[in-house]
Amino acid sequence: MNVAFINPFLEATVEVLKTMAFVEPVAGKPYLKKDNLAKGDISGIIGMTGDARGSLALSFSAGAILQIVGNMLGEEIQDINGDIKDAVGELTNMVSGVARKKLEAAGYNITAAIPTVVSGKNHSILHVLGGPSIIIPFETEAGSFVVDVCLNRG
Repeated sequence: MNVAFINPFLEATVEVLKTMAFVEPVAGKPYLKKDNLAKGDISGIIGMTGDARGSLALSFSAGAILQIVGNMLGEEIQDINGDIKDAVGELTNMVSGVARKKLEAAGYNITAAIPTVVSGKNHSILHVLGGPSIIIPFETEAGSFVVDVCLNRG
């Protein structure tokens, strides 16, 4: 995993959430994830290919995603429902798109698949490349979420 691939995803996450949900997430210290267990209650996963291959997952605690989507829709949402699942897929797509644009500026041409959304306590995230991923933890006023990136040169 190339460290140069991390900052575009960190920056993209902050940009997308500030713009779309008026949330200012605070990044924690990135670390190596060695298992397949998701760090949240609902996750969006998207595969990428091209000059770099792998996948991105955004994994949200219930509190964080309810606030984020509530802000996006301008209403209070009480539980994880179809609207939340759709929004997680769209957020994953947007973060991937912004990060890929940043990587393109650095000379990498990367395309993305359609995101998949998985929810439930203790669900798994299986990255396309299998092996370890980098976790970037974030905190919001309403809870935590992580950006889980497993990307290598193609």
